[in-house]
Amino acid sequence: MSGDCVNGSAGPGTCVLDPAVLEQLRSELDDDEGWRLFLSNFLAHLPRRIEKLRGGLAHADYEVSMDAVLSLKISCQMVGAERLAGLALQLQGQLGVLAGPEQAAPERLQLIEMFEDMAALAGHTGRVLRESAAQGL
Repeated sequence: MSGDCVNGSAGPGTCVLDPAVLEQLRSELDDDEGWRLFLSNFLAHLPRRIEKLRGGLAHADYEVSMDAVLSLKISCQMVGAERLAGLALQLQGQLGVLAGPEQAAPERLQLIEMFEDMAALAGHTGRVLRESAAQGL
């Protein structure tokens, strides 16, 4: 396996998927079936994590939003979804700064815009991960 960054059609920048992280995970699990199950679970939970984050932001529930973004960030880091983990980290930082009852509409709009970028990238990341797993990385 190559250690090259996998971007799919996402263009330059941080890797969409870092195969070295996936290979490390496979090595740690020491079981291809367990590795595939882990990836399958990540992919199955990805839409739920995104939806939980959307709901938290839409209802200005920053406790739910923070829980969802932390879950998303950590799970992305575990499978090497670097770009999505990076966006989650940025959103986590913004939630920490902007969250609160006195939050202005422009600040809330900024969170929603960040989320929309993240949701689009999540779909792309899922496709790239499925393709990479199918190729056996």
